Amino acid sequence: MSQSATTRVLVFSTNNISDPGIDLAGSRHLHYSPGVVVISLPCASGIKPSWIVHALTHGFDGVFIAADGDECAYLTDCSKRSAGIAEQAQAELVERGLSPNRVRLAAVCSVCAEPFTKQVTEFVEDLSEAVV
Repeated sequence: MSQSATTRVLVFSTNNISDPGIDLAGSRHLHYSPGVVVISLPCASGIKPSWIVHALTHGFDGVFIAADGDECAYLTDCSKRSAGIAEQAQAELVERGLSPNRVRLAAVCSVCAEPFTKQVTEFVEDLSEAVV
């Protein structure tokens, strides 16, 4: 875990589907950790496992992938690819002696403000309690 008092989580979010849900959480003033940083990209299947490992070895406590699920506008197998990316990153973490539980993947839709807030809050709590 990082030395700061706030657990730092990098969220990879998708432009078309999960970003609007995360933005809605902000618009509705739903609370989640101030240590959450969001990076937008077109599709979760474009994330490289090395990006996840880099984030976790350079100050972030966790990486949350807010994927499109079955609603991806780019690929019909996006969910499968995104899960594979998360699994590859987790395997690389294990090889480095780090907990694979520092990576979480969940589908976040465009109206999923409450589910996103709940997911990321639980993830931050799990990271805060974990000994990694």
